[in-house]
Amino acid sequence: MTSPPFPKLWNEQRKPHLFCPGCGHPIVLKGLALALEKLDLGKKTVVGFDIGCALLAWDFLKVDSFQTHHGRTVPTMVGLKMARPEILAIAYEGDGGAYAIGLQSLVMAAWRNDPIVTIVVNNSVYAMTGGQMAPTTLCGEVTDSTPSGKECEPQEKRAFFGPEFLSAVCAQNAYLARTSIRHLGPLQQILEKAITNTLRNNAFSFVEVISVCPTNWKTDAAGTLQMLEKMEQTFPIKEIKLPQTHKTPNPQVNPKTLSSLTTKQK
Repeated sequence: MTSPPFPKLWNEQRKPHLFCPGCGHPIVLKGLALALEKLDLGKKTVVGFDIGCALLAWDFLKVDSFQTHHGRTVPTMVGLKMARPEILAIAYEGDGGAYAIGLQSLVMAAWRNDPIVTIVVNNSVYAMTGGQMAPTTLCGEVTDSTPSGKECEPQEKRAFFGPEFLSAVCAQNAYLARTSIRHLGPLQQILEKAITNTLRNNAFSFVEVISVCPTNWKTDAAGTLQMLEKMEQTFPIKEIKLPQTHKTPNPQVNPKTLSSLTTKQK
């Protein structure tokens, strides 16, 4: 039996990867690699990885990349995009770096409509530091810092909804979506839409990916899938903000590829 080929942009010399067994990051990165490969953007892409579990991906792909300080990935990629406007700048971080220490920078990038793609991997905990409560921790969830389960009273203590929050300040031609690692095909398609929107409209695009952390959740395979389902029920999987205007396609990208990914207006 022939095994499925790796994406061409995977750095096979760095496999097996450094993530924990069962981690969702490799699935997200595979979806990203397939999206960049389909759009033929590998040589034009630079990915910034946040300090946290995301840092383990610094050489996962055959693209230019670097690590940033915790929560500073978005402003770093904004600065790089300003200096090198011809590149595709992607900020890749976890829910802790994006929604806690990095929230101010994330909100302002959305408000300014900075033309970068931001990918946030949401696994409900601060995974790199041992599994403490994060902004996205679910009500009743047991973590290292909530051993009796996270309290959700008053209501303001409920989980943080990143894309919905950003939709209040983003521009008309921004793209905001939430997807999951459960199905690679839809994950790849959402990432393609985000990348296409940033290149076509010179606009901000944001994708939150619901992921898993069996190491810190302390779950087996069945328990991990049950927790993933619970997260998907809490955080709706959908396109939250569709671009309402379109600019001339970036000449560096095949127009036929862009047209095939045009977001249908609702």
